[in-house]
Amino acid sequence: MTHAYDLDHVALAAVDTSAALRFLTGTLGGTVIFGGQSIGFRPMQVWIGTNDGEGMPVELLEPWAVDRNDFLQRFVAKHGAGPHHLTFKVADLGAALERVRGAGFHPVNIDVSDPNWKEAFLMPAEAHGTVVQLAESHGHPETRAELLALVAEQGPNQQPRWWPDPSPAEGAPARLLRVVLRTPILATAVEFFAGLLEGEVEHESGRRVDLVWPRGARIGLESHPDAPPGVDRLEIEGLAEACTVVGTHFVPA
Repeated sequence: MTHAYDLDHVALAAVDTSAALRFLTGTLGGTVIFGGQSIGFRPMQVWIGTNDGEGMPVELLEPWAVDRNDFLQRFVAKHGAGPHHLTFKVADLGAALERVRGAGFHPVNIDVSDPNWKEAFLMPAEAHGTVVQLAESHGHPETRAELLALVAEQGPNQQPRWWPDPSPAEGAPARLLRVVLRTPILATAVEFFAGLLEGEVEHESGRRVDLVWPRGARIGLESHPDAPPGVDRLEIEGLAEACTVVGTHFVPA
């Protein structure tokens, strides 16, 4: 099967993400890989995994230039700090939009003005309690290992740098194994993430299905009939004990 979709990263939002940066780089031994400023937000990403590319990035988002776009500021004001979206890289955004529309979904905030970064979004009501970003990107290293080697040689891509100094790693790098989502109807969530977004089923039990994408990023779907859908926690290999940072639950895998 040729995969046109690949889970890229999970994003967490807060007014101040400095505590998350200290945790990701210090406790988890993560590596800052890039960051910058945009209209309405400023992002940066930390790789949580091994140097050979086993793991997944965590993106940190803060409201920025909110006088020009206050979407993230409104999100944090309404929901507090916590998970914001999942990004899936796609081979062809136009084809992806045709596919999701054909399946009855309604992508919004479509932006194809930059040939190197085209994007669209599915809102939580359609994406099982989280925002899903579909992004077509060009001009980046093909593999995680190549990206990490470039960062080791040249430092993170800073456009510009706005974040404080990362904390020294407290031990060996941990690995973000999986993002776990709650869903009231497991079959429907599996149809969305495995069917529409092409995740491969790794394991399934009565109330949980684990999925993986080509570069090794993973999602776990858990049946919680009486709970709202959305991101529940991040499972981390190498984490000693569970904790909550910027409204997000991190647990040992």
